[in-house]
Amino acid sequence: MSEDPELVPVEVVGVRTHLADDEIVVLLLDPDSALLVPILIGPTEASAIASAQAGVVPPRPMTHDLLRDALVAAGAPVVHVEITRLEDGVFHAALVLRGGQRVDSRASDAIAVALRFDCPVLCSAEVVAVAGVEVRPATREEDLAQFREFLDQVSAEDFETGQEPGAEPGGLDV
Repeated sequence: MSEDPELVPVEVVGVRTHLADDEIVVLLLDPDSALLVPILIGPTEASAIASAQAGVVPPRPMTHDLLRDALVAAGAPVVHVEITRLEDGVFHAALVLRGGQRVDSRASDAIAVALRFDCPVLCSAEVVAVAGVEVRPATREEDLAQFREFLDQVSAEDFETGQEPGAEPGGLDV
């Protein structure tokens, strides 16, 4: 992949569990190309992303909250994050600070931090082209019904335990 990639803005759709493999992914959508980029992540990062999207504020700062607070206190907030390349199945990212400094990051951590700063997530157009999958069109009613069902059954703790919403305790952890 090239050193200076063309970057496109992507939307963080959310965190999903792939039922067949029992793997957790964060989904990024490039609305212009209608491609969805799934990035495999761990349960801790899934919880951090899901809780930030839900607006959950922990009583004490978690790791990504602590990083946000430290960067703000140092006068170097994150202005955007970049998913820069995909190498051997691993997504590489960077936090871009107000002064232009770049901090190497795992993609999942970069996304969790971006949500806490409410800043853009940019992705290499090449990564979107290589890793993106076409979005299956569905009717708005189907989408809403499926999303409502998901929201009725999911909590931040589901991502920490690896259990499916509504699953019996004692199953395998992710």
